[in-house]
Amino acid sequence: MVRVVIVFENHAGYRKGLIGYHGFSALVENNGYRVLVDTGTDGNILLNNMRELGINPDSIDALFITHGHYDHTGGLKALLEAREKPLDIYAHPQIFEKRIALKPRRRDIGIPFEREELEELGAVFHLSEKPKEFLPGFLSSGEIERTTWDRAVGYFPDGRRDPVKDDMALIVDAGDGLVVISGCGHSGIINIARHAIRIANKRIAALIGGFHLKGASREILEDVVDEMKKLEVERLYPGHCTGIREFAYLYSKLGNVEEIYVGKEIKI
Repeated sequence: MVRVVIVFENHAGYRKGLIGYHGFSALVENNGYRVLVDTGTDGNILLNNMRELGINPDSIDALFITHGHYDHTGGLKALLEAREKPLDIYAHPQIFEKRIALKPRRRDIGIPFEREELEELGAVFHLSEKPKEFLPGFLSSGEIERTTWDRAVGYFPDGRRDPVKDDMALIVDAGDGLVVISGCGHSGIINIARHAIRIANKRIAALIGGFHLKGASREILEDVVDEMKKLEVERLYPGHCTGIREFAYLYSKLGNVEEIYVGKEIKI
């Protein structure tokens, strides 16, 4: 059985002491291993929620970073400082790219730390753009093939648009199906689902995380509904950057959709 606990999310759950804030992180348990996906935006909030949920930082076997944006990596330094031992971190080689947003003002949106300072705190980076099983039952998607639209955002400091090529998903083998964790879905949630099925050769039992559909056109939302039906994705758990109205649309058209919030537990 795969167990997923939402640790950092825009909205808090219904337990006293948990804090909701823009960002994403989830703990995934499978085959006796614990993998944390992303670290949210703020280290103090991440550690507060971990403490309230009974998650010891040293109990984490590995960290998987979906992409190098601040709202998925901002808690990384605090997590390393809270541990007594090094931490294996799996991600794409481009996570440390400098990246900016221009609206509502020019600002940095990349990882807010230097690689060297994180390594001094015990980070052991394993960076690859290729699919890789890094623990039994835990597979990095590698760079995701984009056969339809994506949801890339932001720019490089020289003004070029950022394709967010480092956007990857965690694919977890749940036996007769897959649990797929998307941080923000910049590669396009359809591309992510297709890619996971193609490389793991199993259906998707649960698709969890940010779908990056906020502000998406009706055409894109209809594409998502049609493709999720076609791919026979069993359950969808959209959050973070999905958008409230967009969540409601998916729920009304698919039905097999549940909200996520800090403290939400999903068992597959």
